[in-house]
Amino acid sequence: MAAGRARLGAGDVACWVLKAASDPPELRGAPAGRAVRLSRCVHPTYRLDLLAPGQPVLLWRSGPAAGVRAVGEVLAGAVDGAVQVLLRPLREPVPRAELLGDARFRGAEVVRVPVGANPSYLRADELAAVLERLAPGEAPGGPGPEGPGRALSGRRESNPRS
Repeated sequence: MAAGRARLGAGDVACWVLKAASDPPELRGAPAGRAVRLSRCVHPTYRLDLLAPGQPVLLWRSGPAAGVRAVGEVLAGAVDGAVQVLLRPLREPVPRAELLGDARFRGAEVVRVPVGANPSYLRADELAAVLERLAPGEAPGGPGPEGPGRALSGRRESNPRS
């Protein structure tokens, strides 16, 4: 960790971000919105102690087609260098360029440290910028009695696009 940077606490993380250079094979061809279980490699840091089942997660594709490709939730904490997640591909990816147009997102770790190891994270304001660009029903978090995005309840008052 860079000098001068404070460690993350549970209250700092509104959503986890898992980065990939390309769409994982499990998601290729999966219909938008269909949940796919997969395992993603994570770097062994103190952040893994903050990961917990039910937390929202985004899949960020890096490179020329950078942006949010899928949303979902953490299924289980990290074991043997990998975290289990349930991801749903988005109908329309949210491009990095579009997110950079939002002042709330410009300082996101995934933008500031694009080569950083998994997992990355979003603060509540950064996540709000993403949520506003999702189609109705696509908020991260698992399905349940409260519907998609239950893991985000209480984090923001409304999602204008849902």
